[in-house]
Amino acid sequence: MAGMKEQQFTEEKPLLPEQRGLDSDMDKGAEVSGGPACPSSPAPLNNPIPPSRPTHRWHVIARHWLRQTRRRTSGVPPESCEQLMPAGDWKEHDVETPYGMLHVVIRGAPKGNKPAILTYHDVGLNHKLCFNTFFNNEDMQEITKHFVVCHVDAPGQQIGASQLPQGYQYPTMDQLAGMLPTVVQHFGFKSIVGIGVGAGAYILAKFALIFPDLVEGLVLLNIDPNGKGWIDWAATKLSGLTSALPDTVLPHLFSQEELMNNTELVQSYRQQINNTVNQFNLQLFWNMYNSRRDLEMNRSGTVLNAKTLKCPVMLVVGDNAPAEEGVVECNSKLDPTKTTFLKMADSGGLPQLTQPGKLSEAFKYFLQGMGYIAYVKDRRLSGGPVPSASMTRLARSRTASLTSASSIDGSRSRACTHSDSTEGVGTVTHTMEVSC
Repeated sequence: MAGMKEQQFTEEKPLLPEQRGLDSDMDKGAEVSGGPACPSSPAPLNNPIPPSRPTHRWHVIARHWLRQTRRRTSGVPPESCEQLMPAGDWKEHDVETPYGMLHVVIRGAPKGNKPAILTYHDVGLNHKLCFNTFFNNEDMQEITKHFVVCHVDAPGQQIGASQLPQGYQYPTMDQLAGMLPTVVQHFGFKSIVGIGVGAGAYILAKFALIFPDLVEGLVLLNIDPNGKGWIDWAATKLSGLTSALPDTVLPHLFSQEELMNNTELVQSYRQQINNTVNQFNLQLFWNMYNSRRDLEMNRSGTVLNAKTLKCPVMLVVGDNAPAEEGVVECNSKLDPTKTTFLKMADSGGLPQLTQPGKLSEAFKYFLQGMGYIAYVKDRRLSGGPVPSASMTRLARSRTASLTSASSIDGSRSRACTHSDSTEGVGTVTHTMEVSC
C-alpha cells in the first residue's frame, strides 16, 4: 500500500458506462431493499485476485467483491449496527462507474427540476456514521421530504463491506470525484445540492470544479483545500506506526478538547470505527486522502486565469475544530458574493453530530436563498410558516461580517438573529461570516 503511486487525473469529463460500451449487469438487479446488515467483522476474500492482473480487469474484481459483500451481509445485524439503520424507504444500489463501483443509498425519486441532496462522508466514517444524526433531526426531515436524498459511500467504507483485494489500487481523490457524474445520470438527477464533510467536502468541491453544471449548491463542512506538506505527511506516517488506525483518524475528526476529555461521542466513534468499518479498506482511503493535491481554485482577480466554485457555497466549521484553519483558507479562495462562512460555537469537530438542529436551520435558509422551499415551519415560533425572505441574506451573502464572540441561544430564531445583527448596516462587504 505504501508503494502505491497516485494515478494522474485530467480534468476531461470521464466517459459514462453507456459511452464506453460497458455492460450494465450491475445496474439491473443491484437494488436491495432496506438497510444492510452488519457482520461482527468482515472477512477477507478466500481467493484474492493476484495483483499482477491487468488494470483493465479491476471492474471484474470489483463485481466479485460486491457479490461477496452481499453474501456476507445477509445475516441479522448486531444491536449496535441496528441503531445505525436509516428509517424510511431507503434503497441500496451498487453503481458501476469509470473508476469502479460505488455503494449508494437513496430515498425518494427526482421531483421535477429540483436538485437531489447528495452527501459524501469523511474519512473514517460512512454515510450512517457521518449523517444519520443530522438527517434524523426533525427539522432536517421537514426539509428532505421535499427532495430526493442520495448518500454516497466511498469504495469499501460502507458497513459490512468486504475487504478489498490485495493490490487493489484505491481511486485517487480526483477519481472519486470523477465517479459522481455516473451516479447523477444513473438516477436521473438534473443537478445536486451537495453536503460533504472533510474528505467528502474535498471530493464534492472537486466535482463542482470539473462539472459545474451539475451542482447548484454546496454545504462543505471541515474542508481543507490544501494538500499535505512533507512535514504533515511524515507526522501522519509516524502516527500510523505508533497508534491503532482509529486513534490515528480520530484527531482528524474531533477537536483536541474533545479528545482530551474523551467525551462519550469520541468513545462511541472510536468503537464504531473499529467495529463497523473494514480497517484494511479504511487504511487505503486514509492514505489516498493524505496524498491529495491542492484544490486548484482561486478567487477571481487574485491570479491569472483564476478558477473557483461557481455555485452558492456554505462553509461550516466548529470552533477549535482541527479543520478550522483549512476552512478559513478555503473561504479566501471562493467568490465572496456566493459564499457563507458559518462558524459554530460549542460544536467540536463534527457539527452535524453535536449541533444538528442549528445546522438544519442554516441549511433551510441556504435552500430558501436558492429559491427552494417557499416557506418552512419553525416549531419555536408558534408553529407558523416563516417566509423565505426572512433569511435570503444568509445564502446570498451580500451582508456585513456578523462574527459573534458568544454562542447564540438555541431557542432564538436565526431569522431574528440576523435581522438584529444587520440593523443599521450601510455599505457592506460581500462575505458573510456567522458565529452561532
